Formats: sequence, C-alpha cells, structure tokens
Amino acid sequence: MSRISAHHRKQRLSFRLALFVLSSTALFFLGAFGYNYLYSKKVVLKNVQESASNLTHSLVNRLEVKVQGVEQIPRYLSLRIAQSRPPAQELEDMIKSMLKANPEIFGATVAFEPYAMDPDQHYFAPYLFRDNEGDIAVSELGGEEYHYFHWDWYSIPRHLEIPVWSEPYFDEGGGGILMSTYSVPFYRENRGISQFQGVVTADICLEALVRHFADVQLYDTGYAFLISRNGTFVAHPDPDRVMRQGIFSVAEEMGMPELRIIGRDMIRGARGFAHVTSVHTGQDSLLYYDHVKSTGWSVGVMIPKDEIYSDIVALNHTVVLIGMAGFAILFLVIVAISKSITRPLHSLVSTTREIARGNLDVDLPRVRVNDEVGQLSRSVDQMRLALKEYISDLTETTRAKERIESELKIARNIQMNFLPKKFPPFPNRHEFDIYAMLEPAKEVGGDLYDFFFLDEDHLFFSVGDVSDKGVPAALFMAVTKTLIKGIAEQGLEPSDILARVNNELCQGNDSCMFVTLFCGILDLRTGELKYSSAGHNPPLLLKKGQDPKWLPLPQGMVLGGMEDMVFKTMKTSLAPGDKLLMYTDGVTEAMDSDQKLYSENRLKSEARAMIRDESQDLVKGILNSVHRFARNVPQSDDITLMVLAYKGSSGSAS
Repeated sequence: MSRISAHHRKQRLSFRLALFVLSSTALFFLGAFGYNYLYSKKVVLKNVQESASNLTHSLVNRLEVKVQGVEQIPRYLSLRIAQSRPPAQELEDMIKSMLKANPEIFGATVAFEPYAMDPDQHYFAPYLFRDNEGDIAVSELGGEEYHYFHWDWYSIPRHLEIPVWSEPYFDEGGGGILMSTYSVPFYRENRGISQFQGVVTADICLEALVRHFADVQLYDTGYAFLISRNGTFVAHPDPDRVMRQGIFSVAEEMGMPELRIIGRDMIRGARGFAHVTSVHTGQDSLLYYDHVKSTGWSVGVMIPKDEIYSDIVALNHTVVLIGMAGFAILFLVIVAISKSITRPLHSLVSTTREIARGNLDVDLPRVRVNDEVGQLSRSVDQMRLALKEYISDLTETTRAKERIESELKIARNIQMNFLPKKFPPFPNRHEFDIYAMLEPAKEVGGDLYDFFFLDEDHLFFSVGDVSDKGVPAALFMAVTKTLIKGIAEQGLEPSDILARVNNELCQGNDSCMFVTLFCGILDLRTGELKYSSAGHNPPLLLKKGQDPKWLPLPQGMVLGGMEDMVFKTMKTSLAPGDKLLMYTDGVTEAMDSDQKLYSENRLKSEARAMIRDESQDLVKGILNSVHRFARNVPQSDDITLMVLAYKGSSGSAS
C-alpha cells in the first residue's frame, strides 16, 4: 500500500462513530415516524368514515322521518274515500283537516278518474294549499289546459298501483318553491272487482330540507348533497346545480367516469365509501353515500382529503422539527463524547508515530483512567521500553558482530598471507609451472597448500585439509604449515616429514583436530617425484596422450590423530609435460541443489577435457566447473586446487 493511498483512507474515529450512531438513530426515527404517520392516517380515516357515516345516516333518518310522517295522511284519506264515498264538501273538509293537522304538507288533493266523483263532471280534483299568508286556499285542478290524468303524480301510481313520491320539482303555482308530491292510489269495489278511482296527493316543501343540507359543514369545505331517483341534485352547496344538473350530467361534463359509476350505485339504493374528486371544490375527497328508502333518493357527504389529514400533516411537521432538533443535540453530544474518547487516542497515535520514526525517548500521554485507552497507552509504553532495550541489545550485538567480522577479515588476510599467492612464484625457473587457489567456505578456512625450494634442484609442495572450519581450523592450518616448512627444510623424506609433523601436532591437541595432507619432493633435474600421504585424496596424474589416472598413494593416517604413526614414501617419475592435479575434498564433495556430489569421476572428466591447458587455466577451469555444478547452493567446505606441471630440466616442455 502506498503512503498516498493510506493517507486518503485515513478517517477519524469520532467521525465514524458519529456517522454510525446518527445513521442508526435516523433509521429508527424514520421507521417510527413512518409507522406513526401511516397508523395515524389509518385511525383518522376510520374516524372520518364513522363520522361521515353517522352524519349521512342522520340526514337520511331525518328525511325518512319527514316523508314517512307525511305518507300516513294521504294513505289514511285514501282508505276513507275508498270506503265511504264522501260528498264533495265533506271531501274538501277532510283535505283541509289534513292540512291543518300536518304543517309539513304544503298542499293536497283528491283527484278522481273522469266521472268517478260526479257522472256529469269529467275533472274532479279540489286542490287545497297554503297561500302566502299561511291560510288554506282552494283551487280546482283539471281542465282543457291541465289534463292531470297525464301528469306523473297521477299516472305513475295509477299504473304502478302503489304509492309513489314524485321527482322534486319547482311548483310555479306555489311561488316557485321546491316540492315533491306523494301520491296514493285508491280503489272501490264494483261488483266484486276493485277499480281504480283516483289518487290522493300530499305536497311537501323541500326548501327547509335544502337549507338543512346547505348548513351541513364538514371541516372547512366539506358538504352534503341530495340526489333524486334520476340523479338530479335536489340539495347541493352550489345553488346553480339544484334541479338543473344531475350527477350523470356533471360526470359527463367533467369527464369523470368514476362519478358516473358512483351515481349509478347511489340511485340503485347502495351505500358505500368512495374516493372521488369533488365537483364543487375540485379537491380529492372521500364520499360516503346512503339511500333514502322511502323516496328512492340518495344522500352523499363529501370530505376533502387534505382537510382530513391536515392535523396529521401539522403533527408530522412538528415531529420533524422536534426530530431535527433532537438530531442536532444528539450530534453535539456524540461529538463531545467522541472527542473525550478519541482525544487520548489522538495523542497516542502521535506518540506512536514518533516511536515509528525512531524516537524512543518520547513521553506517552498521562493515563488518568484505567479504561481500554489507558491500558492501551500502558501497553504501548511497555512496547516502547522493550523496543528501546531490544535496539540497545541489537546495537551492541551488531557492534560485536562487526568487530568479529573485522577480526575475521584480518584473520583471513593473515591466513591468505601464509599461502603463496604470487604466480608465477619463481619466474626465473623454467623447469616447472605451479598454480594454486583456495576458496574458504567461511571467512577463514582450514585448507592449506605450500611449495618452496629445499635446494637448487628440489621443490617441496603440499596440499592439506584441516578438520572443521573457521578460526580453530585456520589456527590449526597455520601451525601445520609452519611445522611442515620448518621440518621439510631439514632435508627429510616426505614420510619422515609427515611423521614428525604428526607428532608435533599431537602435542597438546586437546580439541582433537587433525589434518589430511599430501606432500611431495620433485627433482627438477630428473623428474623424480617422492611423495607421501596422510589420509589425503589421491592427486590426478595428467600425461600427454593418456587418460588421467589417480596417483597411487601409500597407506597413512591423518596428522594429529595419533602419535608415532608410520608413513611411507613412494616414488614416480614425471616426464616433461606431465601435470599433477592436487585438491581437497571440497572439490569432489561439492553438492548441487539436488544433493548430488561433484564426484571424483566428474573431476577426472573435466581434467581430461582441459589436459592441455596451462596450470593456471586448468585450476580456474576446474574451479568454474565446480561453481557451475553447485549453481547457487552455498559452499559447504573449503576448496583448494593446485597444479604442478613439470617441463623438464631445460624447461622446453609446454
């Protein structure tokens, strides 16, 4: 993760805490607010429906009481006329008594069939009504200009043979008031057959009823209305619609098919609740309607929705304001709490940044409360002290390691200075060529090689390998090399040199270290080679035109293992051009990543391929071959290679 991306992702804990708490609270608040709103709306709607239903039933009952009270009078009069055949004057008195007894009746008549009352009289229908002064006046209906037989108030009950209420109408003769007529047919027996004789009517004035409907007020603009059997508005808050428009004509005019369906249900005598747009206010409203059974009319109560839910909306506005104020207060409280919690954390974060920059002497914030933050602060302080102590120890350890590495480097230089490293070592001598390399596995190793002249014609050389590695092996190697050089210069045979060195090494060898060694003395005049071995690997003898072969070695124990050991000297003769390849087991026992050994066969094969190379090229070629074989596997043992090439006394061989 880059430092820039980490910076952009950094967020304050107080911000996340406030965001989480406020978001959760907002969800709970919105849930409770929504439930309260819907439930309140449902309750209000239920109460409004009950109120509208009760109001509608009240209007219907009032209308029923009014018309049913009127219906009893003409019914009673029709029965008397059917049974008693009263004369004309008595009949008029009966009608007058009916009007006086019932103030709800504006006028009444008994209209007979032609010649039914008087065989000489075609029309007989005395009409008694209340004049402008409230007195009862009399007029005769029927004549050439008023054939009442064809009017609805007469013909409909005649044909239906039941009492009926007429459609409301404006009575021109009565002063243009709104009225409705209740007509009751009456019959008389004639030879056992009931024959229709006429109708008894009672007119009632609807003006008071219309005013009563107009006085109905629900909320601010709610209203009630009354329609007749044909859907005509009998009572409505808009006077221009009364007796001029009906619910179906309004539905057609305003393009409201749903109103047409409601009007159809109303005139069919249904009752119910509907959502509709008010034709009076244009608002979405709730309509409750009920049927007036006696007249076939229907009462409707219209209530605007906005006014129904206005209290809920106002309450919700108040709740929202209270909620917003609560959120603001809650936000301030959360911020204050968050700061009290996160302030120590901010100080702790700043301190840990200083610690991360390496400043382990920084002081941590003072802990006043033993809460999680206090415990964290103490843990960070303990970590700081532990880290400080660890870095101090690491510094000392690193310093000691550097000192040891420096000393090892010096020891390596000292060890390497023990070995001949100048090639060619004897540029004025052409009888031979010698080259050697040593690669220790650690800073210092236990391998050794050496060569020097014993006299003008004899060259001493040796290759050895000390057990173990590191400083002890290097010291043991230095002692061995010094002893060999000191003893060899005494002119002894190789076996005697090894015997005396062995005895010297065994003295005080408490660590039980030992060394394998191959040494030889080459007579540069004749090519005679005397050699002996103390448990060392056999050298490869390389002759021109021949396959490389291992130099036979005499039996011999390692040096330093046991005193008074006997070694043997063997002889061979080198011809000009012959080479002797000497090495330590770090060559043949080098391993690759599959734990396979370089092996003596591979060394022999590589030497065969480079048999014509000069000593230096042969040594470097074999060493490169070992490196290629081991690849990246760490070196496990010291590697030493030395090649001695004999060129004859004249030095002419190449």
